[in-house]
Amino acid sequence: MVKLNKIYTRTGDDGSTGLVDGTRRTKHDPRMAAIGLVDEANSAIGLAAAAIADDRNTALLFRIQNDMFDLGADIATPGDDFEPGEMTLRMVPAQTEWLEAQIDALNDRLEPLTSFVLPGGSEAAARTHVARASTRAAERGVTALSAGPELVNPAALSYINRLSDLLFVLARVLNDNGKADVKWVPGQNR
Repeated sequence: MVKLNKIYTRTGDDGSTGLVDGTRRTKHDPRMAAIGLVDEANSAIGLAAAAIADDRNTALLFRIQNDMFDLGADIATPGDDFEPGEMTLRMVPAQTEWLEAQIDALNDRLEPLTSFVLPGGSEAAARTHVARASTRAAERGVTALSAGPELVNPAALSYINRLSDLLFVLARVLNDNGKADVKWVPGQNR
């Protein structure tokens, strides 16, 4: 259980921050950048949840927000042992499998796409599209980290990739099951 009595520690005043294993990194380190982008995406998901009127989809996003904290903790734990342990929080394939099941259930309500959709429509859908775009930015940060000498849990990579798919489908559901999607018209304004 996390207990925070004091919010500021002053330990980061030198431009560094601590990881789960106790090591310190600069705040602009690629690992810290990835964690920050995951946090931004999580905040965008919270903003989307605030605009959604139905409890089921709000609960879906709240569960995802919890998983996003798991993802941040996973990325904040350097190393090559990706098995969860008593003191180590790691993403597991079951979290991505759950996302896939949700995507399939949401997508069953929708007609197939005949055009790309613009990120808009209802306020809830538009906010969900912003969360999707923010999640894609987080994915770029996590994959950039994994492309360097640092290792990233493959389950974390799968989760962040699948999450943007879920947010896209959810945005369509929030647009009256796709009926209120704003369609892209290629070259319309030439």
